[in-house]
Amino acid sequence: MALSSVMLKRLLILTLLLLIADLTKHLWNPVAPAVQAQSSSPPIYVEPGVTMLRAPDGSRQVLGKVIIDLRNGNVWGFPTTVQQPFPVDVTQNQPPISTPFRLGRFELSMLDRSGN
Repeated sequence: MALSSVMLKRLLILTLLLLIADLTKHLWNPVAPAVQAQSSSPPIYVEPGVTMLRAPDGSRQVLGKVIIDLRNGNVWGFPTTVQQPFPVDVTQNQPPISTPFRLGRFELSMLDRSGN
């Protein structure tokens, strides 16, 4: 009985020492906080594929990409004029620049309202 009592005390002391070592390991090996990347670009959603874009005032209708600004719900159309997802102009040596026009707006603040 005395032998098992001595073994039990040694095991308890060993367990206590391991617990203390585990709790104080950050003192001799500090862990730096995780670094998270922050994007400088605005949060946008790019609708897959190409669709027919129609200006709200009816002034033009052209093939292009739909982009949604997730910060404010603005919907923009980027004309491509072709079925490809990027602007193409075979008559020019320089790549064309697609200038967007506003198609509309999603009222994203309404999503926060509960019960409706």
